[in-house]
Amino acid sequence: MCLGGPGSGKGTQCMKIAERYKFHHVSVGELLRKKMIHNATSNRKWSLIAKIITNGELAPQETTITEIKQKIMKIPDANGIVIDGFPRDIGQALSFEDQICTPDLVVFLACTNHRLKERLHKRAEQQGRPDDNPKAIDRRLTNFKQNTIPLVKYFQERELIVTLDADRDEEEVFCDISMTLDNKLFPSKKAEAVSSMLKIPLSLDTGEKHDTTLAYCYQILNFFHLTGYSTEQKKSKIIFMIGGPGSGKSLQCEQMEERLGLQHVTLAGLLCAELQSHSNQGHLIQDILERGEQLLQGTLLELLCDVVESSSKQGKGLVVSDFPTDLRWAKEFESKVGEPSAVIVLRCSVDTMSRRLQVQRRSTFGWSDSDRLLHTRAESFCSDSQALVSHYENKSILHMIDAERSPDEVFSQICQVMETF
Repeated sequence: MCLGGPGSGKGTQCMKIAERYKFHHVSVGELLRKKMIHNATSNRKWSLIAKIITNGELAPQETTITEIKQKIMKIPDANGIVIDGFPRDIGQALSFEDQICTPDLVVFLACTNHRLKERLHKRAEQQGRPDDNPKAIDRRLTNFKQNTIPLVKYFQERELIVTLDADRDEEEVFCDISMTLDNKLFPSKKAEAVSSMLKIPLSLDTGEKHDTTLAYCYQILNFFHLTGYSTEQKKSKIIFMIGGPGSGKSLQCEQMEERLGLQHVTLAGLLCAELQSHSNQGHLIQDILERGEQLLQGTLLELLCDVVESSSKQGKGLVVSDFPTDLRWAKEFESKVGEPSAVIVLRCSVDTMSRRLQVQRRSTFGWSDSDRLLHTRAESFCSDSQALVSHYENKSILHMIDAERSPDEVFSQICQVMETF
């Protein structure tokens, strides 16, 4: 299966896959469009479906599954089948597995919203597809954004998905797809592939070299995940992400969750989840908060220890972005759980952090705190984190990242760190 936003290149890449591996290409979009063309004027059902799709909404789930099933039944002797643009949400994924089968592999083509719009408008000029009108494009992108994150997480939990950077040239993308499929379909070549891949030099230069480096990071990580070379089989990774306000910590953790398959955890998020679970502990916490009392620090640490234990059983890694806040919490965690796999510090100057916070406040709220207040917050972090940084540096698990760079360059550095353990 090949997933991605409208305009991410799913159709092009699926045709290339079909040609190289002699697979049968099933384009769900084309299946539905052909049905609409032949039946929209004479069949009320397909007339309604045509209106739904033209408005940028998804076709009815059962109709889509039925069309796919009928298509697959007509090609029983196919060497393989690559399905383009399906599933679009969790419901479609579950129905497909229930009525047809579980996919062997899901390729997710990650692409920026700006690039998707650019490609769709260009395609509208060249092909004139009915669902490439401006209103439908906005609706389709909105639906995709809402549905894709839970869908990708679902396949990540099943260890079925690989994510690739689709902002690049289509040949570069297909090169990564081919290597991924080769490693998945021909496991006997794993050792040979690892040897050749590890000879590729890494660069942190900007421009074309940076794009190649970023793609290589995805390629390495996804290859290890698919072929069994991942160290997660031995021990789930626990990454602490430390960074001051304005360092880009939240953005990088989101990237690690979406592209590297790690679960992003915050203490605030764990607390909210516990309150919403209506568990006994959740009711106790709610009572404490309603009385205006302060939660014991051990309560929050207990919630974190529980999620670490759960992730370990599932073999899934974690990236924790707001813990520990001081040396005492770090030592308490180590006594209960052990050392984290790595600690990543986003190193950023006080001036840069305060400037970024100003920009963020103005763009989000239309106003900002005083320069001095933001500067003080950044200075406080740098001062308060010194003991914590020294502690992890002495344990040789600290990795300093230059967070003055662009978000993509910062993430590229993080990918290199992730390769080392």
